[in-house]
Amino acid sequence: MSRKTDYFNAFINVSKAFGSTRNKDDILNLIVESVIETMSGKAACLFLTDQKGEVFIPVAQKGLSERYLHASPIQAKRIVKAILQGGFLSFEDATSDPRLEHHEEKKAEGIASILTVPVMVSNRAIGILSLYTAKKQKFTDDEIKFLAALAEHGGMAIERAILLDRIRKNSKLFLNLTNNINASLDIKKILHILTQDIAEALEMKGVSIRLYNKEKDPLDLVASYGLSKAFLNKGPVDAREGMQFIKNGETIAITDVETDERIQYKKETLAEGIASILWAPIFSGEEAIGVMRLYSEVQMEFPEDMLMMVNALARQGGLAIQNASMYIALQNDKKSLENDIWSHRMWF
Repeated sequence: MSRKTDYFNAFINVSKAFGSTRNKDDILNLIVESVIETMSGKAACLFLTDQKGEVFIPVAQKGLSERYLHASPIQAKRIVKAILQGGFLSFEDATSDPRLEHHEEKKAEGIASILTVPVMVSNRAIGILSLYTAKKQKFTDDEIKFLAALAEHGGMAIERAILLDRIRKNSKLFLNLTNNINASLDIKKILHILTQDIAEALEMKGVSIRLYNKEKDPLDLVASYGLSKAFLNKGPVDAREGMQFIKNGETIAITDVETDERIQYKKETLAEGIASILWAPIFSGEEAIGVMRLYSEVQMEFPEDMLMMVNALARQGGLAIQNASMYIALQNDKKSLENDIWSHRMWF
């Protein structure tokens, strides 16, 4: 049986395994194990980018010592640029190649050659997959193509697993937050849930809530979390343009603060370290009463499921604010009625 046929059958088997595996960690381990087994490697390691996309973090490996694996972080942008230019990086002699560092550590680890390919998802590099061999070798076209195909297929499986994990997490988060919101008539507690709890659960830099002031026209800040006083006090927030989006019930995702013209205080927003913003309208019945804003310090494309969940939470928050306001009004009416009754008694 030829080597090419081996790769073909191996890829079929791995594809089947990917299709039946839903757990993210199991998929990550399956990728590195498949690389070693099929390509007779000494070791393999899968790196994924951190949240900011600046460094690669090892998420699954086999055959490498912990000391070697954590020798130093890998600069993601520099490596990805080099890999994408040719589709792969090949190091026939990893212990002397000038493009690599830590030659002595590689020699001590027993590494002779390295082949690295990008892990792509929707034309975006989310990581790299590396094969390490104990004997020096020049990698063939078939070996390079197989590793690249495995990385691409693995990337799709990772994306699917991340999506399923996020859906499960968001469903649990939505249930917990809505239960907490609806269980309270304390307006301060409701606003706390809508700011701090959501910011921490969704790993946002901060969250703010502004309600529409009909008399003065701006959006008044009523609650915030994770944002500096300087940013919060930057000036009045004009409601005229923003309220049009809010009244239409639109959830607005601003992926790049630096280039988006809808940002009123762009200089102050960038100085705060904010890269992306999500606006979700807050409704009381059919009336738009304000906006909840989520601030991210990393530039991000907000996924559709996240947009739907945040929008639903904002609407739940609006309902809770309405209920709390009605409760406060009833308490005030009750107190006024009691005072009136007491004053009538004084007449007799």
